[in-house]
Parts: sequence; C-alpha cells; structure tokens
Amino acid sequence: MSDAAQTDSPFAPRVFSGIQPSGGLTLGNYLGALKRFVEMQEEAYETIYCMVDLHAITVWQDPEKLRRATRELCAGFIASGIDPRKSILFNQSQVPEHAQLGWIFNCVARMGWMKRMTQFKDKAGKNAENASLGLFGYPALMAADILVYHATHVPVGEDQKQHLELTRDIAAKFNHDYGVDFFPLTEPVIEGAATRVMSLRDGSKKMSKSDPSDMSRINMTDDADTIAAKIRKARTDPEALPSEAKGLEERPEARNLVNIYAALADMSVDAVLSEVGGKQFSEFKPVLSDLAVAKLAPISTEMARLMEEPDEIDAILHQGSARAREIAAPILKKTYEIVGMVG
Repeated sequence: MSDAAQTDSPFAPRVFSGIQPSGGLTLGNYLGALKRFVEMQEEAYETIYCMVDLHAITVWQDPEKLRRATRELCAGFIASGIDPRKSILFNQSQVPEHAQLGWIFNCVARMGWMKRMTQFKDKAGKNAENASLGLFGYPALMAADILVYHATHVPVGEDQKQHLELTRDIAAKFNHDYGVDFFPLTEPVIEGAATRVMSLRDGSKKMSKSDPSDMSRINMTDDADTIAAKIRKARTDPEALPSEAKGLEERPEARNLVNIYAALADMSVDAVLSEVGGKQFSEFKPVLSDLAVAKLAPISTEMARLMEEPDEIDAILHQGSARAREIAAPILKKTYEIVGMVG
C-alpha cells in the first residue's frame, strides 16, 4: 500500500478476505490468495481472514462435508503461514453481523446491479430460475463481509474484481443516501505472477477444485510424489521456452507453468525466462517440480497434522470469531443508528 493511500484515507488500513469451504484447496487458492494473505499479514495492515461458509451454502452442501471442509480450510490457512495471533481467523457463520449487515445491503443494492454480475450467470447457467436467492444476492453479502470491518483493502483474484466494484458501489450509495462518510471505498489488491492459475490439462481454463480430472490441479493436500507426478504430466507444447514474456502469447500451457514457477520463486516472469529461455519442457518440468515440492509439501504435511486435532482448529476459530465481533459489532450498531433502527 502506498504512503498516499495511508495518508489520504480517514480509515485505518485493514485487510479482509475470505475463501469458501466448498471443496479442497488448490495451488490456485494458494498462489492467488493464501500466499498474498501471508505477505499482507507482515505488512502495515490489520488482517482479517475468513472461511465464508454462509457463501458456501448458496449451493447445497452436505453438512458433514461442510464441517470437514471448514476445518480443512482453516488448517490450510495456518499451514500456509497465517498466524492466528497476528491475523484474525474465523468462520463467517460465527459472526452474525455479516448476515445482519448483508440484509441492510440487500436493501441498498439494486436489482439491475445484481443482474450484471457475471459470476451469477456463470454459476447459475441455463437454470437461473432454479438458482437459490442466496446465490443471486451473494455479492451483497460479500460487500457486508468486507464493510462490516471497514476494510480498506481486499486481496482478490481477477474473477472477484467485479464483486469488489459492486462493494464500492454499495458503500458509495449508502454514504450518499444517508449523507454520511461511513463506509470506505475498498481497494482491490490484484497483483503477482499467478493471481489466476490455470488447469494443468488445459491452459485456457482456470484451475478448479470442481474439475472432474484430479490431474488438472495440484491440491494442497497432495504429497510430494503426487505433486511431482502432476507437474511431470502437465500439458505443454513442443516448442522451447522463450527468453521473454512476449513469447508466451498464444501458448497458454507454457505461460501457466512459467507463471506458477515465478509465483513460487517470488520472481518476475521475465527473470524466470532469462534463466530458462531456450530450454525444453523436459528440462524445465523437473526444476518446477522440485520447487513446487519444496514449497508445498511442508504445507500438506502440516495440514494433515492439524486435521488430526479438530479441537485445536475449533478453538482457533472460536477465538477468532470473538475478536472479529469486537470490530464488527460497533460498526453494525452505528449502521443501525444511521439507518434509523431503534434499539
């Protein structure tokens, strides 16, 4: 964050972000979100990270699987480097202020705004009439997740940028309608070589936990041998690697693997290509594999350990929700006063 951003805003720098516990964590979640979460934890921010289980149930979830997925996601946060003493870590349903502010924002947001959300169109598909009301209203709850903490910055992937723009619209309309300057216009933080990690089987598609092929993704629970095997079998093309980024245009699989290497190594794409340009994938893949195993295998090992201690995870989430409510409750109370609620 720039010095100007800190100086000009009346709001203290605070980060909020969340991930749905609706399936296993992938390399895409790690590079696109968790790795950046850890970095921001060490910067001049107060950091609040959430397992957004209320969002998860916008499509039906098996209750036992949801409970396990929530704990596994928490384990993934911690194993990736989120320190519950430095960051607030909790699951959304334990902080009722999210849903309460979400209703206020349902009444601020306009139907036309919601209908323009491309993620709803993508997820609902041709059966939009059968989609849940929650799925349609998802972005208003996401705005509440962020603004109930007066969060100034949200690290997100490109696919969530539209929702962040809606969050800003909701904040601006609330402030305008009630003649206040109460909610910040939150800034998205979208950066890094691999903010959008693609499938290992098809470089034109995002890496997804819902892809039927397990070989399309690296799961954060994969062991070292599995990680190495998936990279070895990742789809490529027959050409040598270029020496500059421009040479990756029209080569989605090559670009994806180079981006993954750059993100794992904390290097720019150009710096990576200056080292590996001219090499064949038969030479590059073993190097990428070794790097991925070195970075990811310790995370999967620690996640497995934590999952053997569910009481430890639950205690962390309970403590985190109490800390989150200390921030959220006064902001919700003031929101109610602004709106005219008696209480």
